[in-house]
Amino acid sequence: MGKTTTVTMKVSLEGKRVVLVPYMSGHVPKYHSWMQDPALLEATGSEPLSLEQEYEMQISWTQDPNKRTFIVLDKDFIEGDLAPGEPHVEAMTGDVNIYMNDVDDPKVAEVEIMIAEPRSRGKGIGKESVLLMMAYAVKNLEIHKFTAKIGDSNTASLSLFRKLGFEDSSHSEIFKEVTLEYTVTNLRRAELLKLLEDVVTHTHSSDNKSDSLLTGEAIG
Repeated sequence: MGKTTTVTMKVSLEGKRVVLVPYMSGHVPKYHSWMQDPALLEATGSEPLSLEQEYEMQISWTQDPNKRTFIVLDKDFIEGDLAPGEPHVEAMTGDVNIYMNDVDDPKVAEVEIMIAEPRSRGKGIGKESVLLMMAYAVKNLEIHKFTAKIGDSNTASLSLFRKLGFEDSSHSEIFKEVTLEYTVTNLRRAELLKLLEDVVTHTHSSDNKSDSLLTGEAIG
């Protein structure tokens, strides 16, 4: 008998300026190159990894049930037509993540955004990416509260999240970090779900278990 291949279904979200796609193995080399930048490491609170460790991290991120990770593509730099299932490395600009790591309440999610490419900054891409991620999380994971932990010197990210309605919750002098919170009221939930009405959903299959993000989850 031949080898059995497990085919998983994945979802990408196409907004006005961005496409959020699952973190694929094809993204790893460019992602690794980003994380050689000391400023990005500091802004994201990350440690430098080898390329091999980055591949292991990609698998870990896509298989952890308490995480959801999208790579952000800048639509201005997609070459040709958007091809679902392709990494479109040429348009990679950052990533957006949520972590459901509150043991007391699994419906609380911490959200992070990184726009690594200078050419894509100042275009509203960070804002759209965070909103799409939040809308996705509210619809599919029933998240009712979001938090964000941001270095107190990262004025751009602090400004972004405050404009989105996040409110300062606490400040750590030790970690030089501000924690912000966003409670999903009925009105906010309706507003976030309305965003999905204008989102184009692309579903595609994969037989690569390291690209298994979003299996069985629906959008829109």
